[in-house]
Amino acid sequence: MAVDTSPRSSTWTYVEGEWLTGNPPLIGPTSHAMWLASTVFDGARWFDGIAPDLDLHCQRINRSAVNMGLKPTKTSEEIEALAWEGIGKFDGKTPIYIKPMYWGEHGSPFSVVAVDGDSTRFALCLFEAPLGNGKTNSLTVSPFRRPSPETAMTDAKAGSLYPNSGRAIAEAKGRGFDNALMRDMNGNVAETASSNVFLVKDGIVKTPVANRTFLAGITRARVIGLLRQAGFEVREETLSVDDFMAADEIFTSGNYSKVVGVNRLDGRELQEGPVTRKALELYMNWAFGRSTGDS
Repeated sequence: MAVDTSPRSSTWTYVEGEWLTGNPPLIGPTSHAMWLASTVFDGARWFDGIAPDLDLHCQRINRSAVNMGLKPTKTSEEIEALAWEGIGKFDGKTPIYIKPMYWGEHGSPFSVVAVDGDSTRFALCLFEAPLGNGKTNSLTVSPFRRPSPETAMTDAKAGSLYPNSGRAIAEAKGRGFDNALMRDMNGNVAETASSNVFLVKDGIVKTPVANRTFLAGITRARVIGLLRQAGFEVREETLSVDDFMAADEIFTSGNYSKVVGVNRLDGRELQEGPVTRKALELYMNWAFGRSTGDS
């Protein structure tokens, strides 16, 4: 396979002992992953010389693999070491998305629908991706719901979950919003289509309780811990759309953009408030070693 070996490539992928650039062909039409969606992934970030919680993301990808029925082929420590090796291939200026992945090649001997864990493959893809410009986002309540653990692979960061999020974002964009506020099957708020979500009311920070219908993220846990350490009351509760409509502030958390304020929820205009700004400040101070916090 001919590949570009330029050290300035914007994408590097490690697979089976090699670092490849571009978009190498790894999955064929008979692969279980292409046919029946046996894929899991995770995402960490590198920027300005740091990779916050990289170890936790490398641990979570292996948990996702096991929950999918795959067999991890790398330890989390091996994945983390490979990630730092890959980071060294970039120019050190542009933020990087770090994406470890597992997928199944074959169906199980007892049913082609089930994945054969012994056929698990691994890849680690890194690519340049700016963090964002700090712009606040608008949300609309989505007509689509997050599935329950009985109906989908919600205990893994599974690729098969994301078409549902994608259609929610597309529907929201079609109505002039940046993202979608998604509910679970019981009608309670779960998350946005691409991040965890918080509200602030009368100085109290609230976020939907982890009920296995959404990914309770690593950045979410970090933000909760840092806010509590800073003296904020943070509650994990069952929350309704009405709770969010009555909020003083709304913000989101996620690995891709960290902490982002919400400026509108359907017809309700909002301002980026002091707690939102403090949450981002606390996170960045922790990430750069200017403060400490556990979650």
